[in-house]
Amino acid sequence: MLQQNFSQQESFISLADMRSKKSDNSYEWIWNFLPFKLFLIAIYLGLNISLNMLNKWTLSMYGFRFPIFMSLAHMAFTFVALAPLMATTSYRELHVTTIRKQWIGLIGIGTFFAVNVGFNNVSLLAISLSLNQVIRASIPVVTAVGSIFIEGKNPSRREFASLLVLVFGVCIAVYEGSGTHASLNGIVLCLLGTVSNGLMMSSIGRLMSEKLDVLRLAFYTAPITCIVLIPFYWKMEADQFVGYQTHHGAEYAGLLLIGCVNALAYNIVHSLVIKITSSVTTTVLGEMKIVLILVLSAMMLGEARIWTLKMLIGCTTAILGFCMYSHCRLAAGAQPWQPVIKGVPELAPSLSDSARSSLLAPKASRS
Repeated sequence: MLQQNFSQQESFISLADMRSKKSDNSYEWIWNFLPFKLFLIAIYLGLNISLNMLNKWTLSMYGFRFPIFMSLAHMAFTFVALAPLMATTSYRELHVTTIRKQWIGLIGIGTFFAVNVGFNNVSLLAISLSLNQVIRASIPVVTAVGSIFIEGKNPSRREFASLLVLVFGVCIAVYEGSGTHASLNGIVLCLLGTVSNGLMMSSIGRLMSEKLDVLRLAFYTAPITCIVLIPFYWKMEADQFVGYQTHHGAEYAGLLLIGCVNALAYNIVHSLVIKITSSVTTTVLGEMKIVLILVLSAMMLGEARIWTLKMLIGCTTAILGFCMYSHCRLAAGAQPWQPVIKGVPELAPSLSDSARSSLLAPKASRS
């Protein structure tokens, strides 16, 4: 699931951080140990896919039809679970300076993310996970359009061609999958969440002036996301949730907790995968992730019955366009700094090696 090469940055590495970096070097061999890398990549794919499928299963098949409450639970759990780590000396001395300088950006990112994850989870009530993932594969299109108007950056001819292929495939899949009023509402909500995510990526350079690692970003934005989502929960779900709890008790709590732990674990493992892998590996993983989710959702969630020939052609075309665009961006060199905060895993172009420093562990902050 933030990126931008900023010209002026301030280093926040403390003396404690500098001392700890010396001791970290003794463990450097672990990061280069091939079996460990393969194990971490397998965990990364497993957590990503399981989070997507668990969200869909919980909301649709299990019957816990409260997507906004589920989003709130994920964010609140992330904040509480990260609090002890963020209270340590190496992190604690960064908070005041970062929040004072970045509060506007953090509010903007938290708001964008609330719209993104909220609409995405609500859409899972009405559309299949397969269609959801195909629509969200169009995030690069929104990001590219946003970059034209916000940053004045135009895509290359190859990037433009790959985006056209991606849009064409998504349009076929969406048209074929919009057979009912309910699914049409889900498609619209998923598209709105995708637009919010793409705008967040393309405007992040204007919002933020300091690179933040995955965990600090999640910790700072989680309360903001909760504040934005609470009024919608109160208006749309609160009464029904009280009735659901009256009839079913707290039997959903265990399932919700598993989802919260899954989302947090994904954040942590994702930051480690960015640290130990190359841009090529990240690109391949992103493409594998889409295909695996589509296959597993058909096998395990019973979504194979909704697939038609046209929808299959649309999904295949969209994935092809996504792969083409990812490889175009990879060949282009340095990528913008991409927001990576997860309540739901995102599908987005890979990061280049030069952009990866912004997402390393907190103790490796760079000026």
